Amino acid sequence: MSARVRPLGRPPVAIPRNIADRSIPKACGVVRLPGHIAWSEPFEYDLGDRCELLLAYAQVMTEGMEEDVLRYIDLDVLLAVWDELCLSPYVREAWAEWLCSRGLIE
Repeated sequence: MSARVRPLGRPPVAIPRNIADRSIPKACGVVRLPGHIAWSEPFEYDLGDRCELLLAYAQVMTEGMEEDVLRYIDLDVLLAVWDELCLSPYVREAWAEWLCSRGLIE
């Protein structure tokens, strides 16, 4: 896992080594995020709705553990919405470093 330590001693940003494995099934449609990710409403997101997808991805990328990221984050979708995602600087930096190191973004 490539990660940066979050501010205030929080756990590192979860970026699973096998996130690019397209054979791993990804969540789709309406999903209910677990309580350790979605602390307040809405708990459910329609991943077919771009605005809701952006909110869900930001929450999973910020609060999710590796297994959450593997389940909810589709790398191709992430790349398509990357510039629209509202992420904390430490989360964006960790993901950008990972994506850049693989030539997926500049």
